[in-house]
Amino acid sequence: MNEVTGTAPTRTVHHGNTPAAWTTVVLVTLAFTVGTLAVMLANWIMFAGGVVLLVVAGIVGKAMQMLGLGAVPRR
Repeated sequence: MNEVTGTAPTRTVHHGNTPAAWTTVVLVTLAFTVGTLAVMLANWIMFAGGVVLLVVAGIVGKAMQMLGLGAVPRR
C-alpha cells in the first residue's frame, strides 16, 4: 500500500501492444495468407516461401524484443 494515497501500486501491462508484437503478428498473418493461397493453387514452392516467412517472423519478433522493442518479461 502506498502510504500517501492509500492505494496499492499499479503495474503497467502492455498486453502485447509493442512494436515487436505488431511486427510479428503482421508477418505471421502474411505467412499464413501466402501459405493458404499456395495450397489452393497447388504451388508448393510458394508454400515453402510461406513457411520460410513464418520462421523469419519468429526470428524478427525475438530480435526486436531483445532490442528493447517488446514487453519486459515477467520475473
